[in-house]
Amino acid sequence: MAEGVKSIRRVVTGHDERGRSKVVWDGPAPNAIGAPTRPGAGMTDLWVYHESPAPLAGERDDGHLPYSFDPPHEGGHLRIVQSQGRPASYDAANDPLAVPVHEPRLRPGSTTWDRGGGNCYSSPVHKTETVDYGIVLEGERVLLLDDRELMMRPGDVVVQVGNWHGWTNPRQGSLMAFVMMGGSFAALARQPEAAASASGAVALPDGVRPVRRIVTIDKDDGTSTAIQDGPSPDVRTDPARPGYTVTRIWVTDATPAPIKGVRETLHLPHTLEPPPRGSVCRVVTFPPDATWSGKVGAKEVAAFFAAMGSPGASTYSPQAPHPYMQKTGTLDFCLVLEGEITLVLDTAEVHLQAGDTVIQRGTNHAWSNRANQPCVVAISSHDGVY
Repeated sequence: MAEGVKSIRRVVTGHDERGRSKVVWDGPAPNAIGAPTRPGAGMTDLWVYHESPAPLAGERDDGHLPYSFDPPHEGGHLRIVQSQGRPASYDAANDPLAVPVHEPRLRPGSTTWDRGGGNCYSSPVHKTETVDYGIVLEGERVLLLDDRELMMRPGDVVVQVGNWHGWTNPRQGSLMAFVMMGGSFAALARQPEAAASASGAVALPDGVRPVRRIVTIDKDDGTSTAIQDGPSPDVRTDPARPGYTVTRIWVTDATPAPIKGVRETLHLPHTLEPPPRGSVCRVVTFPPDATWSGKVGAKEVAAFFAAMGSPGASTYSPQAPHPYMQKTGTLDFCLVLEGEITLVLDTAEVHLQAGDTVIQRGTNHAWSNRANQPCVVAISSHDGVY
């Protein structure tokens, strides 16, 4: 483990010789990289896929591969970034990491463009040919755009559509997860946009907070801006589970993902599975099982999966370990944001708490909240192949 970099628990699932879901790895993510010149900063790669659909089988640990800032152009990766806050005695004149703002330059051996402006607690302003989902896990972090600065706190999600941006930590450190997916500056959206569901169309259950969604782009003049900053409007519930909510954040429908002209994606069909060669990001609140246990059967489960647009995902059986067992041909990056929950597999149960991560490779599973408080999990699903 890299010195000073927080250990991230990572659970990776797979299948046994009979095709049953199981745990393949469970422990600290092995690919942590420290920043020698920035004590308390670093990053941990959790998983990388190099093609889409993403492979769902194999014995190689694809979270322990050579580091590359950019994700594969035909794939993507999940990374957690640890950033330090501004030192109390900070003196810009004596900061060896301070780099003045400069004209855009392509970083050597990379597809990332850089405009400088970094220091010991701030990243340079940069842009990558990617579509990114960024989720704050701990602390707070400021997103720098050309026309504004946005403070982000735990649970906030930003969708970055190939735009200029930087990051700074003027008050405290942070931990932030990034799903970076290969994109194309040249490709246009394949479907016309339609208005997203009206914000507030679904009343949130008591105790469930809306999910803040920021969407950032480059304007036609090349400067970056936020075109959305507020509660994500696509929220669904399950009448059989009072307190259950699933908030859809964004969808990509190709790999590399289109960047040019993309302003919204929630008009795309609502399903648990992403579009072919695409992805879908959600934030799910699971109420305690005790609030609905014994009141849910085949009818209620079927109604839920039909409402989610994925009736075939359910693997319900009266003999199953959980009513909401499901299986999709997807690679799922799962981050427990709040509370605790149990991942139920065919051959094991794994207790998880805030800060734990799961790389789910097309496995039969359910989420069981056996605590007395709701649990919030962010899930980024990517088209996969067995």
